[in-house]
Amino acid sequence: MNALPRPAPAAAHSHFGASSAPKTLAAFWALWAVFWLLMISVAMQEALRNPLTRWWEPVLSEGSSALVATGWMWLGVRVRRRYAAYLDQPLIWFGRYLRWLPLVVTTWIIAVYAIRHGVYAAVGRIYEHPGWGFLSVYESVKLTIFTGLWLGILFGIDSYAQWQLQRQRLLQTQKALAEAQLAQLQGQLRPHFLFNALNTVSALMHTDVARADRLVATLGDLLRISLRSTEGEMTPLAEELRTLELYAEIMRERFRDRVTLDWQTDRSLLDTPVPTLLLQPLLENVFKHAVERTAAPVRVSIHVRREGGSLNIVIGNSGSMLAPEHRDGLGLRSCRERLGIIYGDAASLRMRDESDGVTALVSIPLTGATP
Repeated sequence: MNALPRPAPAAAHSHFGASSAPKTLAAFWALWAVFWLLMISVAMQEALRNPLTRWWEPVLSEGSSALVATGWMWLGVRVRRRYAAYLDQPLIWFGRYLRWLPLVVTTWIIAVYAIRHGVYAAVGRIYEHPGWGFLSVYESVKLTIFTGLWLGILFGIDSYAQWQLQRQRLLQTQKALAEAQLAQLQGQLRPHFLFNALNTVSALMHTDVARADRLVATLGDLLRISLRSTEGEMTPLAEELRTLELYAEIMRERFRDRVTLDWQTDRSLLDTPVPTLLLQPLLENVFKHAVERTAAPVRVSIHVRREGGSLNIVIGNSGSMLAPEHRDGLGLRSCRERLGIIYGDAASLRMRDESDGVTALVSIPLTGATP
């Protein structure tokens, strides 16, 4: 009698919180212990009605079952996270477990009856039981019912733990999103940003009216997208890249003769949902720490590609390196925190030194992708 090997998702998202898992597991093991104590107590009461029955016989009968079942249950709980990704698909979740049932039945019968025969032989007695054919059918049916019962309990406990974690993450995500949106708007609407953009417009009005008009329109589009982005936590990659394009166009007008942009995008990924307002702080870092601090030409690259089961977004620049004290600034820290809240350990943001500059690499898991 048992519960089967149970394992963990990649995302799962991780899916079990450090605070809730010990509590739910403690409750599970307490229920397990109470169940077997009751089984042993009932067996002793029934068996001792027969004056020829020794007290240790019912203890051995149920105790051997409890011992082997606990071994399987421990294994099931030990590797339980592997199947957590299927908690929202109960049929698949139970199916993944029940495929181990033939192995469980076989090993349980062998182990339990070996223990019973061994103990009886040690005290000079013979353990009698029905024929092995009948015994195999009887124990298989009993173990199937027992396994279904405890899998149901395990499913309920894990589902509750996951619901608690998702609720906690939702609250954290809402808070982080609100803070990120505020920081984003503050970043885009910072006085010096608007001043520089409007100053550029002013300088162009008398020399290149078409260019000045184009810059004003671009600035308006960027501010409009920033305000609209407060509507959701996730946005299609195409929309996020559009925000980068608008921001880059405005900044390129300021540094027209010394900034080149290299865009490389796998267009099959444009519908992929990504966290709203995630990438603009990374591009802002490029202009702030690389372009503004040098008079030399700077090449800025934005590359979007698929690597295995991940969406990789690389934003980098040539020439300047990012100083160590800026590698954990507010913008980068906010991006990492949001990735951790939404994807757990499956997503990352890494700063990487190159031979001629620095790059920021964002890696996000693709839903349903095969690694």
